[in-house]
Amino acid sequence: MNSRHPRDKDEARLVSRRSLIRWAAFTGAALGLPRWRVFEALELAGGTALAQEAACAATARSVHLVAGTGGFAWFQLLWPHNDVAAAGNDGFAFHAPGQQVTVSGTDRTLTLGPEAPWRGVEGRANVSAFMAGNNETHTNQPTSNSTLGNGNGVFAAATALQTASPTLVPVIAIDDVPFGNASGAPRPARVGNADAIVSLFDSAASRMGGALFDPNDATLYDTSYRAFLALNAQVGRGTSTRGFETGKTAAAFLGRNLADLLAPRPEDFVRYGVDAGTASKVSELAKALIITAKAFEMGLTSSVIIPCFRDDPHGAFNDMGVLRQTTRGIGAALDAFRGDLASMNDPTCGGRKISDNVVISIHGDTPKNPLDRSGWPDGTPGNSNWVYVLGGGYLKTGWFGGIDRNGNVTGFDPTTGETSGFNGGQTARAATAAICYAIAKGDKRRLNDVIPNAQIDGIVRPVLM
Repeated sequence: MNSRHPRDKDEARLVSRRSLIRWAAFTGAALGLPRWRVFEALELAGGTALAQEAACAATARSVHLVAGTGGFAWFQLLWPHNDVAAAGNDGFAFHAPGQQVTVSGTDRTLTLGPEAPWRGVEGRANVSAFMAGNNETHTNQPTSNSTLGNGNGVFAAATALQTASPTLVPVIAIDDVPFGNASGAPRPARVGNADAIVSLFDSAASRMGGALFDPNDATLYDTSYRAFLALNAQVGRGTSTRGFETGKTAAAFLGRNLADLLAPRPEDFVRYGVDAGTASKVSELAKALIITAKAFEMGLTSSVIIPCFRDDPHGAFNDMGVLRQTTRGIGAALDAFRGDLASMNDPTCGGRKISDNVVISIHGDTPKNPLDRSGWPDGTPGNSNWVYVLGGGYLKTGWFGGIDRNGNVTGFDPTTGETSGFNGGQTARAATAAICYAIAKGDKRRLNDVIPNAQIDGIVRPVLM
């Protein structure tokens, strides 16, 4: 009699599938077959699902926006609390009473302000808004809605997961954004601003006088390294694969000066809605997103953490024209970013677009009081905070918890998704675990490596492995 637990059988089957994929990749390399031939063979032998698992990177890329000094408040004009917007009260900190709409097809209600981005994204893959963490007025390094507990942070945990799909520079952190800790997380490459990301990939070897300035030398180096990989693949040492994949990317990179390819062009700024009249806080975000999209397309990085809107907009409602211009600028930049990704073939996942494999999260120190536009106070009902996530279809969508027109604050039960009393620490741990779940593409076994026993079934979509 076979006494093995069904879960043990599932895990054994998953390990066998991955072993088969690794064997196929190594054998294909030894035989000199292109990757698409390997995928075709796997599809014939084991079906479409097996071929797709082999063809796609194990984890999604991620972009994390971190607003500071009260600037997080701008985002609640894009995705206001449902009951606050529905109240139609022009004293509340929502700038467009009566102009809001709700998204169809979400798991919970999600309200959009008129400038909100991503309206073309279907409801099941649209924004998730989680009441999470507590008010941290004023700081540029908020952590309460990005913590996993025990000193670990979601940004570090994300990059630990993403090491399964290695890139040249695993994570880029701009300025002094928080990063946190997580077992297995690589050290972030810190740069002072978005322009410095371009400099990060300015290969000295490929510039005038460099060892690989001659394109023939650069091609020979890249080809030699790839030949070395093909020979080494015959040994079948799976423990070496990650280093070889990173080295392969680096070999191609050394012979190319990517600064010109990454640098934003005038037409990029036009597409992102940036012109001479755009506020610098908006244009800086747009520039960082433009460069991030290009870096993703070239497979240079897996994660970028971007600071934004450190402007403490207490007086925002004193000039509605500027307020609307700012919200339009934010929405346009976020829309254009996802539009760029949707136009780019994913080099790590055949037949898919990069937008299919990206998770975007938005965090901040204080979202300010949604019930008072006069001076837009920093304090929030119940000392609450929240986080927005575009989870790539792996998360349940809409508001989980929220603030109503009377100032009542609710949280959610992560095991059921149902409304419950607000506990900022508990919901922050659940929300950040959900972000990691989305980055792990719904693979709970992989998630368990960085967040053991996460109980989040009520806020994520199950994935059949």
